[in-house]
Amino acid sequence: MKAKMIVNNEQTRMIKIARTTGIWYLMMAITGILGFMVFHSQIFVSGNPEQTLSNLVALESTARIRLLLEFAIVLSQALTAVWFFKLFKDNYEWEAWTLGIWGMVNAIAIMISAISIASAIGIANSDMSITEDKVLLIQILQHMISNAWGIGGLFFGLWLFPMGYIVIKSKRLPIWLGRVLILGGIGYLISTVIRYAGIDFSFNRFLMLPATIGEFWMIGYLLIFGIRPIN
Repeated sequence: MKAKMIVNNEQTRMIKIARTTGIWYLMMAITGILGFMVFHSQIFVSGNPEQTLSNLVALESTARIRLLLEFAIVLSQALTAVWFFKLFKDNYEWEAWTLGIWGMVNAIAIMISAISIASAIGIANSDMSITEDKVLLIQILQHMISNAWGIGGLFFGLWLFPMGYIVIKSKRLPIWLGRVLILGGIGYLISTVIRYAGIDFSFNRFLMLPATIGEFWMIGYLLIFGIRPIN
């Protein structure tokens, strides 16, 4: 009876950790969608630094919301990585370290983008009198933001490999979830390589679809079910 109670208490603890992980992961997804897919295009116009400069001045409050959302992405990504490590470290220490470290690299990549956004806002609203200089600096910073997210795709994909591997090996979450996560990691890596190899592939963005499916599946499972007991 006592042993069963200990097992039940441990499973309850693990479910709490799993759901906390799911909360951080969900926050990362929400802030990512709002920041990168909703607010970003309102300020940063690809290939048009002049319009971007105008937006940074005229829509400064919107630009700062975009920056704060980037902060939120960095923080939630880092916390998601830490909680995944906490969730899996007891039984899969090496894999959990890999997952946590690669997740932190994701946060660093996004932090580079946040630094660039903050710099762009500061330059656009500075007392610098030569508009051409501002436009040039904004153009450079736009490239830094784009490439922080673009090259960051390497580790956005890599951290899905240990995540998927642990899911498959532990059988404490659906096995097919693990397979989809690994497929998503492969898709991210291939998509990033194709983009920076200069290959014109119109369906490149669809390579990341398995990752999107897998990550939202992971979020939903962690929030609703937590984690299964050890068989």
